[in-house]
Amino acid sequence: MEIKSKPWNMLFLVFLGQLVSFSMAVCSFVTSEISSLGADARLTQSFFSYLLLALVYGAILLHRQQKLLIPWYWYLALVFIDVQGNCLAIKAYHYSYITSVNLLNCCTIPWVMILTRFALGTRYSFWQFVGAGTCMAGLALVLLSDSNYSDMQDASKRPLWGDALIIAATFCFAFSNVGEEYCVKNKDKIEFVAMLGILGMLVTGIQLSLFERKNIEAINWSPTMISLFIGFAVASLVFSTITPCVLKVNWLYYLAYAVVPIGLIIYSMNESSDDEKAPSTMETETQYEQLS
Repeated sequence: MEIKSKPWNMLFLVFLGQLVSFSMAVCSFVTSEISSLGADARLTQSFFSYLLLALVYGAILLHRQQKLLIPWYWYLALVFIDVQGNCLAIKAYHYSYITSVNLLNCCTIPWVMILTRFALGTRYSFWQFVGAGTCMAGLALVLLSDSNYSDMQDASKRPLWGDALIIAATFCFAFSNVGEEYCVKNKDKIEFVAMLGILGMLVTGIQLSLFERKNIEAINWSPTMISLFIGFAVASLVFSTITPCVLKVNWLYYLAYAVVPIGLIIYSMNESSDDEKAPSTMETETQYEQLS
C-alpha cells in the first residue's frame, strides 16, 4: 500500500494508523483487567492470539499452496523473540500501571531506529535523532516518577520492576518489528502473519505446558474472564492484520505508537483531578453531618 496524491487515500492511511492505535489500546486495557482479576497467564493470552492468527492466515497460506519465500527457521527465530516480548509486556501489567507500561512501550521506536540503521542501512535525519532523544528523556522521567510511587498507591505493585520488564519487552519487539518490516517490504505480508501465528502458537503451547499449567488451573474461568481472553485475541488479530499495511508508510506506524500515550496522559490528568475533588466532597459531607 503506497501513499498517493488523493486526499482520501491519505485519510484512509490515517484511519489505518488509528485502528492500529485502537487495537493497541484494547490489548493494554484487557491485559490490565485480566491482571486486576488476579490471573497470571501471559503465555495463555499469547497462545489464543497466535491461535486466531494461525486459523485465519494459516488457512490462506495453505490455500495458496506455494513454497515459503523465507526459510521457516528465520520465522521461528523472529517468532521466539516476539513471544518473549509479549510475555514480558503482559507480565509488566502485574507490577506497574497501565499508563507507565504504555508510555515505556514507545521505547520500541529508538530500539528500532538503532537496529534498522545497522541491519537494514536505514538513514535518519538529525531531527529524527533529536526526537528519539527527547523520547528517551521522557521515558527517564516516567522511571523517576514510578520510583517515587512505589509504596504510595498499591502495596502489591512494584512499578520499577514492571518498568524493567516492559523495557526488555520493547527490545524484543524491536527485533520482531525490524524483521516484520523487512518481510513486508521485500517478501509477502500474508506469509509473515501466517507463520507468526502458526509458529507462535507452537512456541507458546510448548512453553505454557511446561511453565503455566498451575496458573491456568487457578484461573476462575468466568464469562467475564473468557470474554477478556477473546477480546485480547481479536484485538491482536486486528493489530497484526493492519500493522503490515501501515509499515509500508513508516511515519503512520510511529504516529500510531504516539496516539496511545497521548490518550493515556489525558486520561491520567483527568483521573488525578477527580481524585483531588473527592476528599473535598467528603469533607463537605462530614461537616454537614456534624451540623445536623
